[in-house]
Amino acid sequence: MMSRSYTNLLDLAEGNFAALGMAGGGGRRRQGSFGMKRMSRVMTVPGTLSELDGEDESEPAATNSVASDVPSSLAADRLIVVSNQLPVVARRRPDGRGWSFSWDDDSLLLQLRDGIPDEMEVLFVGSLRADVPVAEQDEVSQALLDRFRCAPVFLPDHINDRYYHGFCKRHLWPLFHYMLPFSSSASAATTSSSAPTSSPGNGRFDRSAWEAYVLANKFFFEKVVEVINPEDDYVWVHDYHLMALPTFLRRRFNRLRIGFFLHSPFPSSEIYRTLPVREEILKALLNCDLIGFHTFDYARHFLSCCSRMLGIEYQSKRGYIGLDYFGRTVGIKIMPVGIHMGQLQSGLRLPDREWRLSELQQQFEGKTVLLGVDDMDIFKGINLKLLAFENMLRTHPKWQGRAVLVQIANPARGKGKDLEAIQAEIQESCQRINEDFGDSGYSPVVFIDRDVSTVEKIAYYTIAECVVVTAVRDGMNLTPYEYIVCRQGAPGSESISEVSGPKKSMLVVSEFIGCSPSLSGAIRVNPWNIEATAEGMNEAISMSEQEKQLRHEKHYRYVSSHDVAYWSKSFIQDLERACKDHFRRTCWGIGLGFGFRVVALDPHFTKLNIDSIVNAYEISESRAILLDYDGTLVPQTSIIKEPNPEVLSIINTLCSDRRNIVFLVSGRDKDTLGKWFASCPKLGIAAEHGYFIRWSREEEWQTCTQVLDFGWMQMAKPVMNLYTEATDGSSIETKESGLVWHHQDADPGFGSSQAKEMLDHLESVLANEPVSVKSGQFIVEVKPQGVSKGVVAERILASMKGTGKQADFVLCIGDDRSDEDMFENIADIMKRNIVAPRTPLFACTVGQKPSKAKFYLDDTFEVATMLSALADVTEPELETDSADELAASISSLDIGDEQSESTDRPIGRS
Repeated sequence: MMSRSYTNLLDLAEGNFAALGMAGGGGRRRQGSFGMKRMSRVMTVPGTLSELDGEDESEPAATNSVASDVPSSLAADRLIVVSNQLPVVARRRPDGRGWSFSWDDDSLLLQLRDGIPDEMEVLFVGSLRADVPVAEQDEVSQALLDRFRCAPVFLPDHINDRYYHGFCKRHLWPLFHYMLPFSSSASAATTSSSAPTSSPGNGRFDRSAWEAYVLANKFFFEKVVEVINPEDDYVWVHDYHLMALPTFLRRRFNRLRIGFFLHSPFPSSEIYRTLPVREEILKALLNCDLIGFHTFDYARHFLSCCSRMLGIEYQSKRGYIGLDYFGRTVGIKIMPVGIHMGQLQSGLRLPDREWRLSELQQQFEGKTVLLGVDDMDIFKGINLKLLAFENMLRTHPKWQGRAVLVQIANPARGKGKDLEAIQAEIQESCQRINEDFGDSGYSPVVFIDRDVSTVEKIAYYTIAECVVVTAVRDGMNLTPYEYIVCRQGAPGSESISEVSGPKKSMLVVSEFIGCSPSLSGAIRVNPWNIEATAEGMNEAISMSEQEKQLRHEKHYRYVSSHDVAYWSKSFIQDLERACKDHFRRTCWGIGLGFGFRVVALDPHFTKLNIDSIVNAYEISESRAILLDYDGTLVPQTSIIKEPNPEVLSIINTLCSDRRNIVFLVSGRDKDTLGKWFASCPKLGIAAEHGYFIRWSREEEWQTCTQVLDFGWMQMAKPVMNLYTEATDGSSIETKESGLVWHHQDADPGFGSSQAKEMLDHLESVLANEPVSVKSGQFIVEVKPQGVSKGVVAERILASMKGTGKQADFVLCIGDDRSDEDMFENIADIMKRNIVAPRTPLFACTVGQKPSKAKFYLDDTFEVATMLSALADVTEPELETDSADELAASISSLDIGDEQSESTDRPIGRS
């Protein structure tokens, strides 16, 4: 049985099936690389399993799969498309001996090959829509790989039920369509007819269903591993069924190029945040290199979730949207999928279309046909469409006897009380409308509740004056696109039954479907507003012929140029761009379970080796040690901000060596730092990013710039007060040298937006003042020009040189953006001869993240460990006055006259 304990989720993520008691669950023998040999890259025509030639079963299994980063024997430039189902139809042969296979021509996955470069092979990984006995699975796998380049995934029934019916259809699909499980049966309408309605996943979140979802994704991962060449292959994962898969792939292959496309809506953060595993799914998706959505709304919702739940903000650069995730840039792609023009145009040339079209033209002669083509489910809004059509007939009587609504309802694939109620309402509405407005020769509503062939559907599209889509929530919906192409007709067609005259079409579409933004000539409606939808229908069929023609031409240009091939080509091109630096950067994985992520950094960025820095420290004669405080000596998340006795002891030991100049360089105010480090008499302190500086406790505070006028504060503070009053959770910190606006306790989205607005506002107000305005992590700061940690670091080193104690060892540690100024200046001082030749420069950031520093330490504990190691080899001074004399001689210099280029963002005059 599957464990319901959440602690076992890590076992799932790590593949520890034995811990869950799942080895060989359901009598299924796990598919390994054995028994499935590599096939040639040549694809043959569809065939049957019984037609396979005899294979050499003695071929060694060692050549069968790629289970590591060792390149496989397959050629480069290959795309592995992973989806819940393969684009293949499998049927048991009538005699029961073997299987027959054929491509599913309607599958989007098959159609996307048209946009893939000819030299790039496409291999599919997914499950079959057929129950293949365990004994036949190896043979079926071999046949599909050989003839179709498909690698099937076989899930045990008990896992598949909880994965697909339990989690995908009862949790994710309703949630992504804005349905919350307010009761235990809230999602019952979305369940598959084959799923037991008494199972525990009918509405509320079920932990075991989530675990089955993770385990099923692990099965897909194992199949990908069997066929992948990680150095050359691209992997394109499709839809919400496989959102955990990127984490498995990224853990195994850190540099693998992974794309993901979501074919359903992505809900707003207020809806998505109700999902108990919300962060796990977000983090899994962020292990991709490119994430695709149909519309900007869906992408915006995803970005908002990343911001609110993970604290990750997006950036837009040169038209591309990206998320910086531990040094990796995760691209966001917005591109609605299109239709397969060739397939649809081929359907327009089918011989059966002629008599179907003639039959329908005769049936609806003299009538204006409005058409609806929808699946029978609770989100398609068929009942709302009927109510709107009824309202149109009542408010516009001219259409009585002339307008006909043909509604094609594809048979329901699920069941439940909500769906049954809607079906009953639809039947009642159809009957009522036909009784109220129909007569012996006229039925206003023609309801077709059966499977409709492609040819028949094309014929209906061809005769319809208008297509109406009133879905209340839908990922894409390609019905309008198909209608437009059918109204245009096949190129070069001379059909007698073809609609004569200029090509024209009209669309009434819900604003809640994915294709709505791309159809600028359609009449967009809110399907919940019955009256407005009715008026939209009337407007569409009453419009002038010329305007119908112009709208149709505009739509056809878009649909014909943005087909499925265009979509897949664009996605692959952006995936290649997003992955161009994969093999240049240093990457390593950290974290457990769904907290796993890959850190990607410059190849020269390495962890600070304690032995190396101790060796350099021991042989040096004049050392400069510059330490940030918050996030470096104490954790950022610590409630107690005062330094602990261990930190104070280490600092005093370092200061006791006459060869050391130790400075605390912090953004905190001087009074707080002076109080906290009163027990460190020889410690130098640079407060407020270096505006105030003193070389020891006995020295007076000095200012590094000659700022005499702080009148700008009277201009800046009212602006900050305005935003503070309007932004709940924000506050102002007033320093002697500047003002800081904090918004870490505000709503993440609103606080960030207000910070950007405030930055622009302050820059405008203070344009003629000698100040700089900067934004940081949850702050906006205004301070005098020429004040930064980089400037004060350079001045400390220059002052040491001026006293004849030129530094031959420099250690600089910090953790945030303000410290990057210090790292940048430290890296440049060697060129200006401020320190001794060949001086070892140890610029070190805290945390594994992109930085201008050359080194990193993981956390404040490692910082303390490293400083303690230096303290252990420190030689306390023998002459108690020598260090004080050095500090006094340095402080006697007029450091305010030392000029250095500021790295801040200048606003006005200097």
